[in-house]
Amino acid sequence: MIRYNLRIIFANRFIWFLIAALGFFLFFAIQTVYNGGSMSEEMVYSLLIFPGILLIFYPSVFGIQNDDDSRMLEILFGIPNYRYKVWLVRLVMIYTLVFVIIFLFSALASVLLYKINLLEMSYQLMYPIIFLGSMAFMFSTIVKNGNGTAVTMVLIGVALLILREDLMQGTQWDVFLNPFEIPNNLNEVIWIGIIRKNRIFMGIATLVFVLYGLFNLQKREKFV
Repeated sequence: MIRYNLRIIFANRFIWFLIAALGFFLFFAIQTVYNGGSMSEEMVYSLLIFPGILLIFYPSVFGIQNDDDSRMLEILFGIPNYRYKVWLVRLVMIYTLVFVIIFLFSALASVLLYKINLLEMSYQLMYPIIFLGSMAFMFSTIVKNGNGTAVTMVLIGVALLILREDLMQGTQWDVFLNPFEIPNNLNEVIWIGIIRKNRIFMGIATLVFVLYGLFNLQKREKFV
């Protein structure tokens, strides 16, 4: 089962998303250095969050579609507790893989750009990455089509960015909150409280997304 999930994760386009993530990171890092931008943990976080989202995008959006395309979907439904043995295990493997890649990207940034705490940076980046990956997984069980789910997630991402600019930036509801970017004239203790509430919010939302997605997967007649 682990071998099968690895084949699904690495199938078709994942390597291209990995190359694109590295390419985006290097491009914006070089551009920032060229333009004389000041390097800090805040800047490194901003440079790494979009590559992280790219890494989680393909396996969480197209996982069920790949099962269907490989004609394995109906076979998987025949496995006892298939939701947990297949898709929950796959999610854990995806998040672990992305964490390792983000850690390597952070190490590269620490060498080339600015010295950072690799574990702290990787840990903080995984909150929005897992949040969006779990949301994509949930919508993939609702839409039941990889391309449709991709369009849905892009629209949601654009909406979140617009709302962030207008309403949520710097609040506990900001999905893209940068924990290393302390707003001017804000007490550090208050800022730490906002970060804690933001992480609790995303952690609970992630749990709801995963559980709802697994609940949808018990309705096998809608998938086959």
